[in-house]
Amino acid sequence: MDWLRPVIDYGVLGLLMLMSVVAVAVAIERRRFYREIVLAGFKDKRKLELTLTHKLHLIATIGSNAPYIGLLGTVLGIMLTFYTMGADGFMDTGKIMIGLALALKTTAVGLLVAIPAVTMYNFLVRKAKELLLEWEILNG
Repeated sequence: MDWLRPVIDYGVLGLLMLMSVVAVAVAIERRRFYREIVLAGFKDKRKLELTLTHKLHLIATIGSNAPYIGLLGTVLGIMLTFYTMGADGFMDTGKIMIGLALALKTTAVGLLVAIPAVTMYNFLVRKAKELLLEWEILNG
């Protein structure tokens, strides 16, 4: 079970950091695209909607799954703590609390990834809806 510590520290936390970078990168790209889009260049509303919502599913997926990945890291960390307790026979309560605290860090990181991702997604969906409404106003 000693292999779990690097899996938690580098695997789970690394995956969460990667998800965070992807969500921010997609949000920045979409925001820049929304600023530069020319609504008059679209004749079909459905094509405009497809263009505006392109890649937004990535941010939504990251926002909805990051807490679960963090929870997975917490479960693995608690399993590692209990395994260590069982293998050692007797443990100091300080070591137990440190193990549990370290296990909970992945849930915290998962939430730190999910909350901004969901917020960015909501802002971008709102902006896409505004642009669609502006297109409808322009095209009657």
